[in-house]
Amino acid sequence: MARSTPVKKALRSLTWLVIIMAALAGLNTAASVLAANSKDDTNEWFAGASWVPELALDLQGGTQLTLAAQNTEGGSVTSQQLNQAVNIIRQRINATGVSESQINTQGTNNIVVSIPGKPDKATIDRIEAAAKLTFRPVLYTEAATNTAVGGDGATASPTPYSPPASLEATPSTKPTNGSDLSQVTPALQDLYTNYNCAAPDDVTTAPDDEPLVTCDQDGTAKYILGPVEVSGSGISNATSGLATDSQGATTGQWAVNLTFSGKSSEDFRDVTSRLVKLPSPQNQFAIVLDGTVITAPASNAAITNGKAQITGNFTAESSKTLADQLKYGALPINFQVQSNENISATLGTAQLVGGLVAGLIGLILVVIYSIVQYRALAFVTVLSLGVAAVLTYLVIAIMSWRVDYRLSLAGVAGLIVAIGITADSFIVYFERIRDELRDGRGLESAVESGWKRALRTILASDSINFLAAVVLYILAVSDVKGFAFTLLLTTLIDVVVVVLFTHPMMQLIARSRFFGEGHRFSGLDPSALGAVYRGRAQFRAPVVDGKRQRSAGEAQRRQTIAERKAQQASGDNGSTPDGKDD
Repeated sequence: MARSTPVKKALRSLTWLVIIMAALAGLNTAASVLAANSKDDTNEWFAGASWVPELALDLQGGTQLTLAAQNTEGGSVTSQQLNQAVNIIRQRINATGVSESQINTQGTNNIVVSIPGKPDKATIDRIEAAAKLTFRPVLYTEAATNTAVGGDGATASPTPYSPPASLEATPSTKPTNGSDLSQVTPALQDLYTNYNCAAPDDVTTAPDDEPLVTCDQDGTAKYILGPVEVSGSGISNATSGLATDSQGATTGQWAVNLTFSGKSSEDFRDVTSRLVKLPSPQNQFAIVLDGTVITAPASNAAITNGKAQITGNFTAESSKTLADQLKYGALPINFQVQSNENISATLGTAQLVGGLVAGLIGLILVVIYSIVQYRALAFVTVLSLGVAAVLTYLVIAIMSWRVDYRLSLAGVAGLIVAIGITADSFIVYFERIRDELRDGRGLESAVESGWKRALRTILASDSINFLAAVVLYILAVSDVKGFAFTLLLTTLIDVVVVVLFTHPMMQLIARSRFFGEGHRFSGLDPSALGAVYRGRAQFRAPVVDGKRQRSAGEAQRRQTIAERKAQQASGDNGSTPDGKDD
C-alpha cells in the first residue's frame, strides 16, 4: 500500500530533524576529539571544544582585577575618562571571546573587572594596556646586540644608558621631513649604539615631535625612528585575516587590515608617497605600540585610499590581538593593578540548584497537566520537550567553544521559561485539532486543518517573544543579556521542533487505530469533545437537548420579517426540532 502524502511529508520532516541533530552532535564530537588530540595551535577553530557548556561568572567563579586609574598628563581622573575606559575595556574583553564578564567603576578612580574562569596573561595584558599607537618613519636599524658597549660587563642586571652630555643633541640643520637623516645627532647615534633592549629606558617615552630609539617586542632588533607622523587615533577600523595577492589568492600569511579616516588618511598618503621613493631602511614605516615596535614594514606603494595592510611575523592570535587593540582605541588613562584575586561561585551555585529545582517542578506540572487534559496525547508533549532540550543543549555546547558563550544564572532562567513557551505551542495545536473534531471532521483531516490554523497562531506568538528578546538583548547589559539570548535561542528552537517533530508525529499517529478511532484514553475521543462517533472518520451532528430547542425557538422569534420571508422562500417553515410550529 502506497503511503499517503501527509505520511510522506511527516517522514521527510522527521528525517531532516534527525539529520540536523546528527550534524550538531557530529560537529561537537569531532571538535572535542580534535581539541583533545591537538598539541599545537593548528586547530584553533576547535580550541576548547567540549561536551560540557562553559559557565559564566556567577556559576563558575573567576578572576577579579581591581585597576587604579592614573592620568597620563597629571591631575585627577574625571568620571568621563573613567566611563570611557570601562567601555573600551568591555569591548576588549568581548573581542577576546570572554562573555558574561562584569566591568564596573568603584569610587572615583578604580575599575573592577570580573572575568569567568582563569584568564590567560594575554587577556589580562590586553585589559591593562594603554595601547597608544603611533606611526614613525625608520631612520636607521640593524640587528640588536642586547649588550652595552664599554664597561667590564659585570653588572648584575641591565641598566638604562644615557649619552654623555658632551655629545651634540641638537641637529645642525633643520630637518625637512620625518625621514631626514640630519635628525640623527651624535648623541642619538651614541644612544643607539649603546642601547640595551633588555633594559628599561626612558627614551621610549620621547615626545611625539622628537626621534625615538627603541626595540621590537622580541628585543631582536633596535631602531632609530623619526617623529610621529600618523596617530593611531585616526584608525576607523582594524581587522585580521589571511593576506591576499593582487589576484585575490591567499598568501597564507596573517595580516592586519587598517582603515584610516579624516586627516590621518591624508597624512598616511603623504608619508607613504615619500617613503616609497627612499632606500632601505628609510622606506620602512614603524608601527609603535606603547614605545615598542610591533612591526616595521616597507612601503611598497603610496596608500592613497586610506586602507593599509600590515604584514609580518603574525600568527592568527597575534594579528587578532593587534587588530582588537587598534580597533577599540587607546585608553584615555593608564592603570595600575591593585589586586588580582579569585572569586568563588558559592552563591551562584546555590541559586542554580534552586532554579533547576523550580524548572523540574514546572516540567512535572506541565506533564501532569498534559496527561489530565490530553490523556495519551501527552506522550507527544513529552517527546517534543525532550527533542527541544537535546537541540538546545547541542547548540549551547557548540556555542560555548565556538563563540565563547557562557551559561549564566539568567540564561538558565531563560531556559526554564522556554518550557512554558514550548508547552504553549502544543496546547494551541492540540486545541485546534479538537475544534476540528467537534466540527465533525475525521482525525487525519482535523490534524491537517488544525495545523494550518495553529501554525499562524504559534508563529505570531513566537514572533512576539523573538522581538522582545532582541530588544532586551540590545538595550540590556550584563546578566540580562544572558536571559534575552537564551530566550531568543529557545524561541527559534520551539518553531523548529513544532514544524519538524510535533506536527509530523501527529500526522503519523492520526493513522493509528488507537487515536484514529478515538479511544477514550487517546485525548481525541469525539464523543467526549461534543461530536458523536458513528464509524471510522464519520460523525453525525450532536443530539439537541431541550435547552438547545428553546434557544433555537428564541432565535426564530427574534428574526426580522425579512429574515422569516427569506427562510420560507428557501423551504424552511420555521418548525422547531420536534415538528411543532413555534
